[in-house]
Amino acid sequence: MAWPWYLLRLLVWRLDRLRARLGRAPRWVSFLLEEAPPALAPPPGPLWQRLLGPGPAAMPVLEEQMRRVAADPRVRGVVVHLRPMSLTAAQADSLRELLAVTRAAGKRVVCWAPSYGTGTYSVACAADELLIQEGGGIGPLGVARTYVFLADSLRRVGLEADLIQVTPYKTAGDMFTRSDLSPEAREMADWLADAALAELLRAVGAGRGLGAGEARALVDHSPYTDLEAERRGAVDGVVGEEDLPARLGAAVVPFAAASRRLRRPPPPRPGPVVGLIRVEGSIVDGRSRRSPLRLPIRLLTGDTAGDLTVVEQARRLAASRRVGAVVLWVDSGGGSATASEAMAAALRSLAARKPLVAAMGSVAASGGYYAAAPAQRVFAQPGTITGSIGVLAGKLVGGGLLDRLLVSRAPVTRGEHADMESSERLFSEAERGRLRESVERSYQVFLERVAGFRGLPLAELEPIAGGRVWTGRQALERRLVDELGGLQAAAADARRRAGLRADAPLVELRPGRREQPPAAPDLAVAVEHGLRLGAALNRTGVWWLCPVAWEGW
Repeated sequence: MAWPWYLLRLLVWRLDRLRARLGRAPRWVSFLLEEAPPALAPPPGPLWQRLLGPGPAAMPVLEEQMRRVAADPRVRGVVVHLRPMSLTAAQADSLRELLAVTRAAGKRVVCWAPSYGTGTYSVACAADELLIQEGGGIGPLGVARTYVFLADSLRRVGLEADLIQVTPYKTAGDMFTRSDLSPEAREMADWLADAALAELLRAVGAGRGLGAGEARALVDHSPYTDLEAERRGAVDGVVGEEDLPARLGAAVVPFAAASRRLRRPPPPRPGPVVGLIRVEGSIVDGRSRRSPLRLPIRLLTGDTAGDLTVVEQARRLAASRRVGAVVLWVDSGGGSATASEAMAAALRSLAARKPLVAAMGSVAASGGYYAAAPAQRVFAQPGTITGSIGVLAGKLVGGGLLDRLLVSRAPVTRGEHADMESSERLFSEAERGRLRESVERSYQVFLERVAGFRGLPLAELEPIAGGRVWTGRQALERRLVDELGGLQAAAADARRRAGLRADAPLVELRPGRREQPPAAPDLAVAVEHGLRLGAALNRTGVWWLCPVAWEGW
């Protein structure tokens, strides 16, 4: 059935190509980016969501659209219209990479925006020409991060976190146990901020043709008005959107309107494909779930990656004759230690049968890093947050809150430590000793597995582990990842390793019937999702969890 379907698609493509030749292609094609493009398109949701219309185009869709423009010799260039948006460092890296590929194909890239923030300005610096609207401006450029601590607030309402960590840099629990940064956390925050600033200066310097000192001066003297930005060389011109055609010498046509006049690439020939597995959100024991709402508290309102789902997908892809190689996409700050181990074991078995290449998103740390480690090659963006090889365990104690609410309890237990995980009291000294043994054992397993996966002696791994968090570029220098790049670079590497054609498609398995689609976006469902996630993390007892996961610039 594959070949007849391919021949039919090929016939349609030839007819469409003939029609496109007879038409007149636009000289300039525009792309509007209103919010950060998701790294992957979400799995198909319920009918009511599809009827509301598509969300923002995912990066693979945007990349395919740009490739179509780049492949048409009749098109002179693209205009990227950037709206104010929050971008993680890795998302900005991916967009800059896409603009660089488009320029390398011989197209001129122009970025235009009503105003720029740090993230959008770093992206725009990858263009040939950077323009701004009259009356707009460039906001304060740089790195600004605020760490929130809840220990005092929790105590005020009768709650207290009782956590155990065996390494001082494993600071994921500090939010709940401290009122300020520990010396180790501040040291880590400093080197991460320094690395983020260095990436920003690298992007600004390369894009604006400035030396390191000049790029730093441009950043430090911000913010700028439109005219001041032009005087300082931060932008190439001040022009309204309606005046862009006059400046560029031809009409600017949105991609949706230009699509029918652009040449399409031929359909891929039947043959082996590259499979895709995603590990997105908090890692939990059980099945993956999509969050019904996007809220700032991602730990309890984000997506979940369940070990049952990932293990099942790994086994199916390993057994599939159609799949020649697999790409693992990881965008997770970790979670359950047992679920992470289950995923890694299945992925290790998959890697023994087929090439497995990992690509890291904005965050691939702690359990997220552990899941990626079995891959034969690991890609990360320069701004990816990764590492955090460390272990944390404990519980949130709410007995004081119940007392304040005059809730009476009458526990009945049998067994010395039967109520060890009770949320009504702190651990006893004996219980803390037992839990510490579990944490130390889990950490030893983490170290040994990563050392084996990465081919690093323990003596070299321990100084860069211990919960320490790194950017992708820092991780590359420490041999925790193999190469800087995104999902497409990882897919290309997987094709080479498997000897597949360069156009072999990247294909994701459809969710099984037992997977949970996104529910209706209301507060009650979001609270229910958060309670489920909290319960899932609480059940595991030992966490491989990253302490930082910034929303973006």
